[in-house]
Formats: sequence, structure tokens, C-alpha cells
Amino acid sequence: MTRLGDLERAVMDVLWDNVPGTSDGVTVREVADALDGRELAYTTVMTVLDRLAGKGMVQRQREGRAWRYRATASREAYIARLMLDALDLGGSRDAALVRFARSVTGTEADVLRAALGAEAAGSLTDRVEEPRTDRAGQPALADEATDR
Repeated sequence: MTRLGDLERAVMDVLWDNVPGTSDGVTVREVADALDGRELAYTTVMTVLDRLAGKGMVQRQREGRAWRYRATASREAYIARLMLDALDLGGSRDAALVRFARSVTGTEADVLRAALGAEAAGSLTDRVEEPRTDRAGQPALADEATDR
């Protein structure tokens, strides 16, 4: 799983917060403008977006002479992937899951119970997605676009 650095996370936050899944995405300039408190050079933002595209975190589409970028997966899908990767760090997955379950708040436990109940009943909604795997059997990151 791709762990994000501070600047990569800031750029992804712009995409996750400002680009709906149906949008054509945003340009480098629009991302740079959204990060105005950081005073970053245009080329720095362009490089970060290019690297994120190389990591499969963003898709880009040519529009004239510019590129438009959008996240390949939701923030929630990314976080779920990080959690699954953390479970693979070693030791007992079961013990880690139990420890995690004991650490969540009552409301979070209710959400987990509802999701598990819906999964067991076969009616889990699309807002809680089943992890997909790539060709190597690893959980896939993209939850919206599989055409990369």
C-alpha cells in the first residue's frame, strides 16, 4: 500500500474534498490554488500529482494542453486499505481485530455491527465496499475506476 507523505496527503485531501466522483477532475493550477496557504510552486504540485498518478492514486485525463486529475478511490477506500495492510504486518490478525474492536467508540461499534450484519444478510450497501484484489491477490485500491 502506498503511504502518503505530508504534501501528497494535502494534495489528495484537495481531490477528495473538492472533486466529486462524477467530475472531470481538477487542473494542477486548481490544486495549487486550493493549497494557497502552503505557497507551493506550480511545478511542485505538478510533480506531486504526476507521482500520485504513477502510484495509481490519481487518474489523469488530457484536456487541451493541461491534465485534469481525480482520485482513483475514495478517502474511505484508501483508509480501509491502510487498515488491511496494518493487519498484515504480522502476528495474529484475529488478536489485532479484537484489540481494534475494543478501542472503538460505542457509535463506531454500532457502525461496525450494522455493516457486519448487512454483510451477513447479503445486503451491504455500496457505501461500505468489499475489498477487491489485484492480479497479485493484493487488495486493490481503486473503488471507482478500474481502467488504469
